[in-house]
Amino acid sequence: MVKTIYVGNLPFSASSNEVSDLFSPYGAVHSVNLINDRETGRPRGFGFVEMDDDHALAAIDALNGKEVGGRSLRINEARGRGDRGPRPARRDC
Repeated sequence: MVKTIYVGNLPFSASSNEVSDLFSPYGAVHSVNLINDRETGRPRGFGFVEMDDDHALAAIDALNGKEVGGRSLRINEARGRGDRGPRPARRDC
């Protein structure tokens, strides 16, 4: 079964290939999805990686807290949208 991994605090210069290369020593990477700001198109510094369950857990254990590009990565199992709690109200000025 495939597991989705949240990868936070990425350097804004990180590419999908670089993230894939970071995770690939722990198993086959099925996909990498780096998130960009909708309005500016600039990277938001986080994304998601899909790997097989056992490989994903090994990658999470090995890479959480690892420093990349001067930033300490935050890596954990991704939660579904419904698991995140209420979203604060957005105020457009």
